[in-house]
This record gives sequence, structure tokens and C-alpha cells, in this order.
Amino acid sequence: MDTQFELLYKIADLRQDGEIDHDSIKDAVIQLLQAIGEDPDREGLIRTPERVSRMYAELLDGYRMDPIEIVNDALFEVMYDEMVLVRDIEFYSLCEHHMLPFFGRAHVAYLPKGRVLGLSKIPRLVDMFAHRLQVQERMTRQIAEFLDELLHPAGVAVVVEGLHLCTAMRGVKKHDARMTTSAMLGYFRKNIATRQEFLDNISRGAAPMF
Repeated sequence: MDTQFELLYKIADLRQDGEIDHDSIKDAVIQLLQAIGEDPDREGLIRTPERVSRMYAELLDGYRMDPIEIVNDALFEVMYDEMVLVRDIEFYSLCEHHMLPFFGRAHVAYLPKGRVLGLSKIPRLVDMFAHRLQVQERMTRQIAEFLDELLHPAGVAVVVEGLHLCTAMRGVKKHDARMTTSAMLGYFRKNIATRQEFLDNISRGAAPMF
């Protein structure tokens, strides 16, 4: 396998081959229902283990997405060196600490050096990293490093804003708290003016996140 592809797979952090183990998930849900004092055989819960299994297969499909298939043939040789920015990319993920959702939006930019990526691929790459058990800091860095290795641009910038239900529903119960993380590579890290242009662009005309 090409060395670049090997590194892309490493950054993508693929951890599973094949299909999700639905039977094990259903058995675990039945045990959980019994552990909290519920009756898994009552009418409202009979199909809950099956529903939960299907739900996790969908929410955690990022473990089985092939990043090379996502990119496919959407790499284009283009002589363009100004900032490319895709903002307000909606995402949904699961916190690895409590397996509760966190969700929000991601803003992704890069400075191309003769190669650009098809517009629809950036949101799909965000989903690939979001659809797994995550922490927001790692997800932000993974998106930036993947694009940096894929495109070899002059710079990559990623900002992620998220609301975490593990802090809104439980614990400190601060439902208005938002978390912002960033990863700046290359020229976005070295050049203050470029970084500020990116930050100004994602804040200009931004609608409320929720």
C-alpha cells in the first residue's frame, strides 16, 4: 500500500473490520434494562434492544468508513492558492466518557498548493471522525491532520463548536455551556493575519448554533 495511504488510514484510526455485533449489543441492552429494574419483556421495551443495536450501527459507522473511498476521485489539480473554507458543517457524535451525544458545527479551511478537494467530501470527512466514540479535542485534530496529509496544503484550520449532553443533562448541568476547539497547521499557525482572516470569516454572519 502507498505510504501516504497507510498514514491516512492511521490518522483515520479505523478500529473495526466487518459488521457490528448486533447480538452482543442486544444482549447488553437486555442486561442493562434488568440492572436498572426494568422489565425488558414489557410491551414498550420488547423491541428496544433491537432498536438500540441499529442506532449504534448508524451512530458509530465512522469506525468502518474507508477514507480513501470517501475521497474517491474528488482530488483536482487546480492552480488556486487562496483560502478554501467550508463553514457551519453540522455534526453529531458520542462522548467516549459517558456515551452521551455531543453535537454542533465544524468550520474547515485550507490553503491549497495546486490540489483541491471536492466540496462534498469535507463534510463527509467530518462525519467519518464524528461517527464514533470521541472527545472533541481529538476529533478536531484528526480532521486537520487528515486534510493536511491528503492535500499537502500550505495550511489547514479547523474550529469545532459543540454542546455536550454529558455536561447539560448530568454533572454540572450547564445547558448553555459550549465548547470550542481548534487545530491550526502550517500557515494558519505561523501567520497571525491568515489565522485572523479565517476566524473573522467563520464569525461573520454566524447564526445561533442551537
